[in-house]
Amino acid sequence: MKLTESLAKAVNVRQACAALAVPGASFYRWQNPEEDECRERQRSAPPLALSGEEEKAVLAILHADRFVDQAPLEVYNTLLDEGHYLCSVRTMYRILEKHEELRERRNQLSHPHYRKPELLTEAPNQLWTWDITKLKGPAKWTYYYLYVILDVFSRYVVGWMVAHRELSSLAQKLIEQTCEKQKIQPGQLTIHADRGSSMKSKPVAFLMADLGITKSHSRPYVSNDNPYSESQFKTLKYRPEFPERFGAIVDARLFCQPFFRWYNSEHHHSGIGFLTPEDVHYGRADQIIKERQAVLNTAFMKHPDRFKGKMPIPAELPQAVWINKPAPQKSDPSIH
Repeated sequence: MKLTESLAKAVNVRQACAALAVPGASFYRWQNPEEDECRERQRSAPPLALSGEEEKAVLAILHADRFVDQAPLEVYNTLLDEGHYLCSVRTMYRILEKHEELRERRNQLSHPHYRKPELLTEAPNQLWTWDITKLKGPAKWTYYYLYVILDVFSRYVVGWMVAHRELSSLAQKLIEQTCEKQKIQPGQLTIHADRGSSMKSKPVAFLMADLGITKSHSRPYVSNDNPYSESQFKTLKYRPEFPERFGAIVDARLFCQPFFRWYNSEHHHSGIGFLTPEDVHYGRADQIIKERQAVLNTAFMKHPDRFKGKMPIPAELPQAVWINKPAPQKSDPSIH
């Protein structure tokens, strides 16, 4: 206000408003708010607008039990079929907006909110993930079912099984035997899975409760909540020797045996510093990284110019692995 007044003394109002990019009419309304309010009150209603009684009648119809959960377009056409016309669909929306009722009116099923799983592991046998994939059988619509339990930190396949069908009892048996083989103690492990029938079954849930295992589930239709199992299945099915179909369940088992030996003990996994899952799972990673560094040191000492004078280092093993790592919280600029 003071800036505008000082400019008005030096220049005229039109020039001051132009300099401040303020419309002249807005400036005068700003100076005389009482006149503006009076003008607003005196403004007559549009000649085609509904009267107050007609507006109440429309609102009453929209609030009626038969129409309370229907969109205005549905109400409009239903009334037309019954030989009644109240107002346009747009007018119905304007009335609803005026009374702060412009929202979803349809009666719909409300889905529960599923919390995004955020799971952290910093060592083997803290977090496992498991899933089931189909292997095509000898004829169309025939399948065998591959169950795989994977350690998230080491990517080591701790347990697997090929079966004729997907059953919670088979999953229960596999989990129990794998926990026994890995010597899992109560309170040590979390097992994450999707929301398949076997994963959510009571036998599996009761087993985990008995063993002191924390269970976790993906959100519905979110494959990224179980990325490590999905990645492992992709590695399996993209192998050059993976067949289009298996002639019998024995063939599927004979294929999986050498594959999982290779995956665990020979496959240098990019997610774990190009170490093998077996080396990470059984604590040999630090020694292997030291030996790699010694080889690189020797190479650097012989030909430092080939490395542009910078000591090479081997790929590191991640210290922590997440399923859905939380986004970093933004700091409040008002807090110093």
